[in-house]
Amino acid sequence: MLRTMSARVVVIEHEAEAGLGYFGGWLAGLELDVVRPYLGEAVPERAGDGLLVLGGAAAAWEDAEYPWLPATRELIRASVAERLPVLGICLGAQLMTLACGGVVVRGEHGLEIGARTVELLPAAAGDPLLRGVPDARPVAVQYHYDVMTGLPPEAVPLATGSPYPNQAYRLGDNAWAVQFHPEATPEIFAEWTTGLTDYPTHELNVEVGASRGAFERNWRPLAEAFAAVVVEYTTRVRGQTA
Repeated sequence: MLRTMSARVVVIEHEAEAGLGYFGGWLAGLELDVVRPYLGEAVPERAGDGLLVLGGAAAAWEDAEYPWLPATRELIRASVAERLPVLGICLGAQLMTLACGGVVVRGEHGLEIGARTVELLPAAAGDPLLRGVPDARPVAVQYHYDVMTGLPPEAVPLATGSPYPNQAYRLGDNAWAVQFHPEATPEIFAEWTTGLTDYPTHELNVEVGASRGAFERNWRPLAEAFAAVVVEYTTRVRGQTA
């Protein structure tokens, strides 16, 4: 007899200022096991029923400064290979890219920041996560210095943008990487710009705040679709082992 259990997703949080944001409410029905390695918590060897890797200030290769990154990359690699549902956001996307054979470097155009438009590619129309995004050119929060310049083998590009073209991709039928921040609320973005002196932070904060409705309209369907993928995976796997 199949036991009734909630689907459990391991969430890797790299810093307190880059938490779940919108996703805390949008991933309804999932048990979110937030792991905070910056507080000394160990990165697990397995990711339960799914894996969500959030953003942060680290570069994906800065293992000396952020000693949990090798274990996080290995967890991503193993989860993708096991065909667990995986979603990497910003730093999480870059870690997935490195873990699965791609290339991440410091962006030659500098920091991409603010409410910026990304363009969905044709493959997004049939993608389990992005096909529910209503706008063909949705606006998203951006805040990153590093970029994915070479995607992993067999990656399917799903979204592009300027000046950095690799904004989202899928690996197989179970793993997604997004360079932008679908989880970030305007309040979280305002925390990120505190103390940032080389950019017009007030104007950027106002711009992001004015885009709140667009963020919620476009990225809630993505989050809910990821939750549905996790639930479907969990139901299928437990059904096979019941």
